[in-house]
Amino acid sequence: MQTSQVYNANSVNEPIVPPSIGNSDLKLLKVLSLLIDYPSNELFLGDTLADCAEIVAKSTLISPDVRIQIINLIEDLIETGSLEAQARYDGLFERGRSLSLWLFEHVHGESRDRGQAMVDLMNQYQEAGFEISVKELPDFLPLYLEFLAYQAAVIEDDIQIRMDIADVSHIIALLAARLEDRGSLYKGCFNALLQIAGKPLDMVDEYQEKISKEQRDDSFEALDKEWEEEVVTFLDAQQEERCPSQTSTQSLAAKAGVRKSAAAKVVDAPVHWVDFQQSQNQESSVN
Repeated sequence: MQTSQVYNANSVNEPIVPPSIGNSDLKLLKVLSLLIDYPSNELFLGDTLADCAEIVAKSTLISPDVRIQIINLIEDLIETGSLEAQARYDGLFERGRSLSLWLFEHVHGESRDRGQAMVDLMNQYQEAGFEISVKELPDFLPLYLEFLAYQAAVIEDDIQIRMDIADVSHIIALLAARLEDRGSLYKGCFNALLQIAGKPLDMVDEYQEKISKEQRDDSFEALDKEWEEEVVTFLDAQQEERCPSQTSTQSLAAKAGVRKSAAAKVVDAPVHWVDFQQSQNQESSVN
């Protein structure tokens, strides 16, 4: 599903034409965007999922183990079908906040800083010539990944794109740990993002102890309690003096409250994964 588009700044009357991802290695980000997004009926039409599996199988940006994890997810989606996949997705990502795919929610929650961060990220999209063509917040992870996939083809700077993902790697690792704890095949997509960013998968293990002390927020009791608290917060908010945040930042990491150092400019492991043991037959099996 197309969620971001490039516009022509010279004439509002000219048609919107999305750029081509082409043969960029980071077209894998488009695949991950599709898989992490809500599994719409369109995803199951034609050869879409088979094409995704082929791109994953041939990618040199991720390890053989992570390739297998993602292909297992794709095969499971094909076997499951759209209706069951959609119900499972709702129960996983849209019940509770622990697996929220809105990046700033994990940093700012519902504070006013999140609103300013949204404005800054929207400006980043617009400065790159993109506009959101669906009703979605700009920090929605699948949307952001699709944007980066197109940007990789436009600016031809893979290192910059990988650094952008590294900026939010702490959120990605936390989500990967929670997905692993729930036994979800979606964890492979988040492991892939960490490897694209040059981050070790040990990051996921480091979050395991933290999440072991968490209380699940997707039970009916937890959802009822959260709803009651939100009502109180909403009523209180009517009496607050609202003013725009003074925060103004230039990168997604800064918008999300992450302080970047000079060391953060370096991708930890800017390497391509090569699976010398994978046979040609294995690659062609997903075509």
